[in-house]
Amino acid sequence: MKKNMGGIDRILRLVVAALIIVLYFMDKLTGTLGIVLLVVAGIFIITSIFSYCPLYVPFGINSCPIKESKEESN
Repeated sequence: MKKNMGGIDRILRLVVAALIIVLYFMDKLTGTLGIVLLVVAGIFIITSIFSYCPLYVPFGINSCPIKESKEESN
């Protein structure tokens, strides 16, 4: 699995996931919407940990910075 998420993308997802979790446990998000958003928060956390988002692949999105190989720099 090739990384396709950059640092800013990962941090943003973790912040949004934390916000959703806090709002859920403060009873601001309830019912079906609260449960669906908790699932989304879990997906955000997992994709942030692995730096890979499967939904980026079909759209060709890659927010990971490009690393220059040693051969290209010579």
